[in-house]
Amino acid sequence: MECGRPGIGQREQEVICQRDLKLKEYLYQIFKEIEEQIPELKETPLIFEVPKSEQHGDLSSNVAMLLSKKLRKNPREIANDILSLIKYDSEIISKVEIAGAGFINFFFNPNYYTKIIKIILEQKDKFGKSSKYSGKKANVEFVSANPTGPLTVGHGRNAVVGDTVANLLEWIGYQVDREYYFNNAGRQMRVLGDSVRLRYLEILGEKIDFPEDYYQGDYIKDIAKKLFDEHSDKLKDETAEGIFKEVAEQEIFADIKKTLLNLNIRHNIFYNEKSLYDEGNISQLLKEFEQKELTYIKDGAVWLKLTSLGKEQDKVIVKSSGEPTYRLPDIAYHITKFNRGYDLIVDLFGSDHAATYPDVMAGVSVLNFDSSKMKVLIHQFVTITQDGEVVKMSTRKANYITLDELINEVGKDVVRYFFNMRNISSHMNFDLTLAKKQSDENPVFYLQYAHARICSILRTTEQENLRLSIDHLDLLNSDEEKDLIKKLNRFEEEVLLSAENFETHRVCFYLEDLASAFHKFYTFRRILGSEKDVAEARLALITAVKIVLKNGLTILGVEAPEKM
Repeated sequence: MECGRPGIGQREQEVICQRDLKLKEYLYQIFKEIEEQIPELKETPLIFEVPKSEQHGDLSSNVAMLLSKKLRKNPREIANDILSLIKYDSEIISKVEIAGAGFINFFFNPNYYTKIIKIILEQKDKFGKSSKYSGKKANVEFVSANPTGPLTVGHGRNAVVGDTVANLLEWIGYQVDREYYFNNAGRQMRVLGDSVRLRYLEILGEKIDFPEDYYQGDYIKDIAKKLFDEHSDKLKDETAEGIFKEVAEQEIFADIKKTLLNLNIRHNIFYNEKSLYDEGNISQLLKEFEQKELTYIKDGAVWLKLTSLGKEQDKVIVKSSGEPTYRLPDIAYHITKFNRGYDLIVDLFGSDHAATYPDVMAGVSVLNFDSSKMKVLIHQFVTITQDGEVVKMSTRKANYITLDELINEVGKDVVRYFFNMRNISSHMNFDLTLAKKQSDENPVFYLQYAHARICSILRTTEQENLRLSIDHLDLLNSDEEKDLIKKLNRFEEEVLLSAENFETHRVCFYLEDLASAFHKFYTFRRILGSEKDVAEARLALITAVKIVLKNGLTILGVEAPEKM
């Protein structure tokens, strides 16, 4: 196919050639070429959407209606003017129509669409990756649970979504650091150490009145038992903040890392809040706030003048006891991220942080750091249900379900997929009944079965000496085949949009849509028994589907089995 475009230079032509499969970008270029004739286009949002009905084309724009007020003309009249001006390659666009109140509908050449199959077969596991943000660095901080106990299902949603967001950012070119922020000091760690000490003394036979606000889980008893096995009664006079706290932290952190590894999650940076004090970050931050006259003393505490930063009320940053509130170290911590040179800083928090993180962003901004580089993602809580009832699976004497218990119950792939498949702004019911089903009702099974089925078809056809071919892709002209090809064309855009909007559930929706189109194709369009050229073209098509399914599942951290 000729790659030239009317009215643009050779270098621009080469750029467009490289992007030919990104059909929206081609349309943007077409409209850009007529901006001199319709200057109002420069200031008008140009959006192309997939129409609900195929009769309205492959992509549609309402730009004529958006221009109507500015131009003081009827939208259909404006649409006709646009059609008279735009020039397009007939090998890419077969026709353009005006519909309804003034929608401009674009129909793409079916033969042009099939080029995606060749691209996918060439790029394989690289298909869907982009260099758009190449050279930029991103920091994704997630999980960040203090080492006081096992990870729970709430941590699980945070962990899976955080890791998947990091995957998506890597797919669009970012160099990504996965960071875990923790605090192993303060009252909660003293209570942890004392919890283990008291359980240790119980093992020695002492009668202990165990406080209700101490850590109740059986894991505390396990740590105490380990200390007893190693040291017998030699620790009975030790304080809580010595070996008891140190060993508890080590054991719990090892357990946390093991749980994350069970989900194939690996952080490459572990940042200890204590280092902010040791390295002088906290004292320096207080000094800077004071120099900017943003602090004052009241009731013996240090207050930050958030009202002067546009917030409703001032907040304490150092208590009268001299202990900082979370805001001070959190602001200092984020300053270190800016100083480490990240172009994008992503934080994933539970909904209990929704009302508090804006204070941190305000504190960062007033020190002349670009808070627009920060993206805070808030996820809602998780409830585990079975047969419509809330489940309490934990065998520990503590009010939570551990993430390990959930992984053991339904498997890594289901845990990762289920936590990804809902918008994080929605409360999530993790349905164990659905998660355990080996049927099409379970979306994980549905997708993995589609991939395994294609692998099975390819093994069977290979035994029949039938191989894929891209020589006759024009024969893929049934409705089921065209639908499948159009969905393959969407993958690159879906990955980019999912990454830029930090929406992991978009990948799930896309993959389920693709799998549905494949199963429909396979129901109506057989390969074995078809005419040879058709069969070879269909093999090329389903091989491309297999590649895209695997790439999408890889982003989500889910296996793509070849046999089921």
